Amino acid sequence: MHIHILGICGTFMGSLALLAREMGFEVSGSDQGVYPPMSTQLEQQGIKLMEGYKAEHLKPAPDLVVIGNALSRGNPAVEYVLNEGLPYTSGPHFFADKILPGRWVLAAAGTHGKTTTASMLAWVLEYAGMKPGFLIGGVPLDFGLSARLGETPFFVVEADEYDSAFFDKRSKFVHYRPRTAILNNLEYDHADIFPNIEAIQTQFHHLVRTIPGNGLVIMPEYDEYLKEVLAKGCWSEVQTLDVENRSAQWQVQPKKDDSSHFDILQNGKVVGQVNWEHTGKHNMANALATIMAARHVGVMPEHACEALSRFQGVKRRMEVFGEANGITIYDDFAHHPTAIATTLEGLRARLGDASRILAVIEPRSNTMKMGCHQGKLGQSAAAATEVVWYQPETIAWSLEEEVLSSGTTSTVLTDTQKIIEYITRQSQPGDHVVVMSNGGFEGLHGRLLKVLQEQELA
Repeated sequence: MHIHILGICGTFMGSLALLAREMGFEVSGSDQGVYPPMSTQLEQQGIKLMEGYKAEHLKPAPDLVVIGNALSRGNPAVEYVLNEGLPYTSGPHFFADKILPGRWVLAAAGTHGKTTTASMLAWVLEYAGMKPGFLIGGVPLDFGLSARLGETPFFVVEADEYDSAFFDKRSKFVHYRPRTAILNNLEYDHADIFPNIEAIQTQFHHLVRTIPGNGLVIMPEYDEYLKEVLAKGCWSEVQTLDVENRSAQWQVQPKKDDSSHFDILQNGKVVGQVNWEHTGKHNMANALATIMAARHVGVMPEHACEALSRFQGVKRRMEVFGEANGITIYDDFAHHPTAIATTLEGLRARLGDASRILAVIEPRSNTMKMGCHQGKLGQSAAAATEVVWYQPETIAWSLEEEVLSSGTTSTVLTDTQKIIEYITRQSQPGDHVVVMSNGGFEGLHGRLLKVLQEQELA
């Protein structure tokens, strides 16, 4: 069976392509403006990529066209599929129909931390010898791939609340029917498809409705929006977590201020200890949720903590991109003010107040570009020493006005080459440069590293 995937370089669709190929399907795909890590991963796996959305890509006709949620009516490939009557479906439906039947699905959902938490959970199960399948919207460094079928019924999925396709506006995760569900957090995001927080809560409640009575819901005790979701109805066991040592069933006790070393407590009793290279309270919360989910399928907390202490991380989640001239460059997939803040705060806690952190931020998500986070975006980088904000033509509102009141030294530039030149002038040995974007950022990471390397050799 030949399937052609429209939007194949999206994080979900690219991972789906790997699974389909592993199942024995012939897989090809189209996309435009592709960038690593997904494009590189697909090419390494021998999956044929076609640039753009052309009708010719669908000749001869594949047996099934899987249409990504980034495509809509008016797209030439979509119009060809509809006009020619080619069989088509959404990515989440194909995934649920062809891959998930008979699986014990463990889903990581929430506004933040989905990719990291799903990666942690897949690694913990792998370390425990359970050989799980997984589909993750990023590339876990412990696996080197974003998806695989696995060898047991256990399947870990990053459960995204974004819509499924132009013809199915339900959130992707409604298709997955998890038995173990992590609800990391809930904030307003995806303003291009959700008019308000209540609309997102409705989708999260649709997810809760699919969890069986003998399943498990894991959530932070302090998240009021998630509490409202569960108040609409919940038919499964709920276990709560907290990183502030309040009254949740599962808690952490930090051993270091940067959250790189902490105890895990269940009902007030220490049941394990994590000592790793990662930082930030958000990662402690991700770890705690992971341990709880792994416990649901039989992995003891002590064993899960041992696995997490060896967890390498995820590409583009505070990944060290390179070092030159004494300057360390990080690549981080920032998509929301909360994610920017927690990431920079974690790095600041590790480095201390004396170190210089230069943040380079592209507000690329639809929600940020639409200006929905005005009043929060500038403040989100307070932990940095200095911030360079990128304002392309796609942002119609003024970043200058947003960052002037932030209290942090900030510069707004409209050209990536000028950003590279500015950082090159401003940076000095010992600095940490964090490049934050949920897109390719015109290859800024590599271009900056190359210039710094040339300076080092000069």
